[in-house]
Amino acid sequence: MSINPSTLTRTAGISAVVAGLLFIGIQINHPQLDTAFATSAEYTVRQSVKVVMAVLSLIGITGMYVPHAKRMGVLGLIGYLVFGAGYLIMMSVEAIGAVVIPTLATRAPAYVNDVFAVAMGGHSAGNIGALASLNAAMGFAYIGGGVMFGIALVRATVLARWAAIMLAVGTGATLAIPFLPMINERLFAVPTGVALIGLGYSLWHRTPAAGSLPEPPPKSPSALTRLGRSTADTRLP
Repeated sequence: MSINPSTLTRTAGISAVVAGLLFIGIQINHPQLDTAFATSAEYTVRQSVKVVMAVLSLIGITGMYVPHAKRMGVLGLIGYLVFGAGYLIMMSVEAIGAVVIPTLATRAPAYVNDVFAVAMGGHSAGNIGALASLNAAMGFAYIGGGVMFGIALVRATVLARWAAIMLAVGTGATLAIPFLPMINERLFAVPTGVALIGLGYSLWHRTPAAGSLPEPPPKSPSALTRLGRSTADTRLP
């Protein structure tokens, strides 16, 4: 199996589609975050899926940006770096949640409840240390980067325009969660998930398969080569 830019780009498209499906799927029937849920097998499975989702999303947006870097311009570069940082932080936060939180749930339940409160956009009663700053950085990078990256994709017109618009609107709409307590905050993940699916499919569909790439045209002889041939011809008897 040969590895080439076309194969990598199509793989990134598939990664984005799977990431979008996982992002939507993990929101379905998600139990309330508390210490009882943190010690369950379902919690570990959901956290592990979130880690995989963050990794696949990062691969996906990288495949969207790299082939179209020139057309996306400075805004695209900044959006990609910030959005990518958001997914890197998300991956680390979810990994901490999968590995550390279940152990602390029985030893320090108050701390775990405070962590969950901050994760859901609320406030902690006690001090949760650097996790508070990490969550804030993740939120800023996810929202700000998603909006900028989506706008850059819209302006570049390299992938499905509707999906790029939905990415910008979906990530930006997350800011409304604190002001809409009557709406399940997990519903705000759906537009971003759909956007990743649409963008990933568009990336995969618009990238030709490795075997279908046209062969480069044969190089014409240079002027010096032609001159040399003509000179040699004049010397022939």
